[in-house]
Amino acid sequence: MSVSTCPSESPAVSTPDERDRAIVLATQAGLPLVPDPWAAVGRQLGMSGAEVLARVQAMQASGAIRRVAAVPNHYRLGYVANGMTVWDVDDARIERLGREVGRLPGVSHCYRRPRHLPDWPYNLFAMLHGHTREEVERQAEALRELLGEACRDHRILYSSRILKKTGLRLAGRPGAGRKPEPRR
Repeated sequence: MSVSTCPSESPAVSTPDERDRAIVLATQAGLPLVPDPWAAVGRQLGMSGAEVLARVQAMQASGAIRRVAAVPNHYRLGYVANGMTVWDVDDARIERLGREVGRLPGVSHCYRRPRHLPDWPYNLFAMLHGHTREEVERQAEALRELLGEACRDHRILYSSRILKKTGLRLAGRPGAGRKPEPRR
């Protein structure tokens, strides 16, 4: 399990205090794989498991933490054909369609990104996983049908190597992650 921080995507993010920061530092590489991971983190930090969980939930509600989620190794699970599909979708319909795409089986990530015209017209990204490229292409065709006439173009960008997946990592010292003061 991984805790992902997202300090720049929500204007309503409250500033976490030192106890919140300690929780993020203790969990950013993953939660302990034990029956009660919140209690294990709490013991490490001198807090109860209930306090750790309440603070994580509060940070999620404020937008300081985006999500707590499992991060599987798709290759070890046999999903060796992994394709990032990119879609040129009508902006007026992307919110609704993006939510529908994100609920499809085989889609692990789905998000909107800005276009970079004229070279990159794609604004909807969806990661598809399959045992074969043919399986990914069938999933992409189903996705194409769902998008209908709102979709003008798409591509499948297949993984060529395994990259280490990590979210934002905070350094263990106070003030880390903040912009440095300008030199005078």
